[in-house]
Parts: sequence; structure tokens; C-alpha cells
Amino acid sequence: MTEENILQGELAGILNPPEPNPRQRILVVEDDAAIRQVNQEVLTYSGYHVDGAEDGAAAWAALQQINYDLVVTDNDMPKVTGVELMQKLQLARMSVPVIMATGALPDEQFTRSGVQPPAKTLLKPFTFDELLAAVKEVLFASNYGREKSVPPPNWNC
Repeated sequence: MTEENILQGELAGILNPPEPNPRQRILVVEDDAAIRQVNQEVLTYSGYHVDGAEDGAAAWAALQQINYDLVVTDNDMPKVTGVELMQKLQLARMSVPVIMATGALPDEQFTRSGVQPPAKTLLKPFTFDELLAAVKEVLFASNYGREKSVPPPNWNC
């Protein structure tokens, strides 16, 4: 096998990521476009179907249209914060688990709003491995007892 064939094979793997697991759909909510894009790419490459929203208002609109298995959200965002988004989910009785990926813990906001804390909290900056491990843990916990959770075929954690 020539070096050119090896390189073409590697490029094909990069350009054609694995098919997403249709039962595991994730919404990434982050006002920083670069962070949102990287998180979406990491999760997509790991086999999930991933959408992004630039703030809590856009996320709420997306949640009205699509059933997500998980929301990964920042807290400090314009229009609707992560805690306010969680409050909307709770008031609408939408049982989608949430991972709060934030620079500061909003414990006081949870206490004041009466919102249940997220399924998991990741403090920024976090690694891709930490993100993937949190996603796997929360998806497994939310599927436990309902149906068998099947991790994507290329899961590395």
C-alpha cells in the first residue's frame, strides 16, 4: 500500500464521520460560536446527531420543534440563560436531561428559581473527554429502565 493510498484512507475517515445514533439527539446551547462549533463537532464525530443554538431563546424554539435526548447548555447567555431555559423545560414538563457547561456554578440561581439542578455540571474549561464522559453518563442514566442505551460505535471514553 502506498503512502498516497494510506493518506486517502485517513482523509476518507475524517471527511466521512460515522453515522449518528438516531436515538441520541443532542442540542448544544452556547453563545460563544467557536465553543459551540467545537462541542458540536466533537459530539457529531462521536456518533451523535447534534444541533446548536446560540442562546436559550433559540434553544427553546428548537425544543418546540424537535425531541432531544439531551441538552448541553451554558448558563450566562443573552435573552434566556441556561437556568431560565431549565425553568421553561420544568414548567412545560419536558423531561429532557440537561448538562450545564458553565464558567461559574449558578447555585444561587437554582435556589431562587426553584429549578431542579442539572443532571450534570461541567465547569469551563473542560476537556473533550470530560464532555463525552458526561454525555455518556447522563444519556445512560436517562435511558436506564426505559430502553437499552447504545453508545455510538466509535465511542472512545
